Amino acid sequence: MSLIGKKVGAFKAQAFANGVFKEVSNDDLKGKWSVFVFYPADFTFVCPTELGDLADLYADFQNIGCEVYSVSTDTHFTHKAWHDAPDAKAIHKIKYPMLADPNHTISEDFGVLIPESGLALRGSFVINPEAEIVAYEVNTLGIGRTAKELLRKVQAAQFLAKHGDQVCPANWTPGAETLKPNLNLVGKI
Repeated sequence: MSLIGKKVGAFKAQAFANGVFKEVSNDDLKGKWSVFVFYPADFTFVCPTELGDLADLYADFQNIGCEVYSVSTDTHFTHKAWHDAPDAKAIHKIKYPMLADPNHTISEDFGVLIPESGLALRGSFVINPEAEIVAYEVNTLGIGRTAKELLRKVQAAQFLAKHGDQVCPANWTPGAETLKPNLNLVGKI
């Protein structure tokens, strides 16, 4: 069953962001674009490569009005400890909120919880200002993602929200040509 169009369920979570703990809830998503990036656990292997990649593009996400949230089933205390660990260089770069989901509420709502282990699959979700999922990708634990493609998906979703009569072809980036679906295009692309 697809999650496209699903409203993000109610949640309240502690987060570690910019050296402080703060509460984040589903109300924080309303009225702006958001990205949720689920990962299995802190102090692991593929996770810091992904989260560091995301940190490198965080300003680009902010420039298009999109907030980034990373989410794991760890606590906010564990997020802080990982961020403060001397050798966690990729994690030191993170400025976006790292949400804690130890009760699995958020992971279950997004369909990424692995019940047997209490960990989350690698899920990336683009959420529109109405708090609805408009794009997502879920990978098994060993397959890392790229922040550049996630940014492109947000840009495409934002374009479609403004230009509903057009579509973004493969590899579309802002400023590139789009398509306007019509009978004359059928079989000619």
